[in-house]
Amino acid sequence: MKNEFLFTRVGYVYVPTSNIDASIEWYTKHLEFQLIDKFQDRGSFLAVLHHPGKYSIALLLIETEDQERLQISRNGQLFPIMAMNCPDIEQTHEFLKTNGVDVQPLQSLGAGEAMYFYFRDNEGNLLEAAWSIYDLEEEMKEDFVKESAEN
Repeated sequence: MKNEFLFTRVGYVYVPTSNIDASIEWYTKHLEFQLIDKFQDRGSFLAVLHHPGKYSIALLLIETEDQERLQISRNGQLFPIMAMNCPDIEQTHEFLKTNGVDVQPLQSLGAGEAMYFYFRDNEGNLLEAAWSIYDLEEEMKEDFVKESAEN
């Protein structure tokens, strides 16, 4: 039986880190990822992190001695390597800011149909938090456990 599509979705995204344990801690504390597995592959560690969204892609942290980080330039300005949807972007912005994350000001697009802000992870990778009236409502994984803010 031949499949209708060659690809069905983006499976995961790779993000480099020079300290995998510090990055695992940062992504689980600030962005609510959950560590699924950490293992060694071809001379360095990889960490597989999942998010609570039932169909969200996995984040793979790749430990590297290379000092270069992912960076995208758009018309001479830095552009984020990954965007994450937020159901309440103002709350997310305040949470990250209060927790010492390097966040840029909240921006609005159009007549308020979308909002976003950029922020940096513990390694300096530029990320984006985004909200739009067009975002699909996400189903949550049944077995995903939200950690308390004290953990």
